[in-house]
Amino acid sequence: MQIRKLQKSDIDRVADIWLNANLNAHYFIPSQYWNDNFEPVKDMLPQAEVYVYECNGKIQGFVGINGGYIEGIFVSEEVRSQGIGKLLLNYAKDRKAKLSLNVYQKNTRAIRFYEREGFDIKCEGLDEATGEKYYEMIWEREPEL
Repeated sequence: MQIRKLQKSDIDRVADIWLNANLNAHYFIPSQYWNDNFEPVKDMLPQAEVYVYECNGKIQGFVGINGGYIEGIFVSEEVRSQGIGKLLLNYAKDRKAKLSLNVYQKNTRAIRFYEREGFDIKCEGLDEATGEKYYEMIWEREPEL
């Protein structure tokens, strides 16, 4: 088991996890939205800061970071709720002093996860592309004494 930087050979697997995780978690958004964004996301992956979680040579999840913003944490359906998302989030926390992210208000499972991991809701907004409300959530490392 390891977390490492995305490689070109990982892109197909990572893009598939992205699509399946979004379809699964965001049942309230038409699947066409995610399918329409599949290729653009796949094209952007090589330019992004992406770390993959790999176990026995198979990628099971990943986190995408843009500066201090988490674009998303995605875990393969068959291994969800086994701590992989937490490992990926901790990996990001080890590299940044402050993290922010947006999460759809209807994605209560994700909101609970991020609150459990020390994120606070700062404000809400509206995603123009989907018409869905979201929360902006922030985590900051405790200052060392």
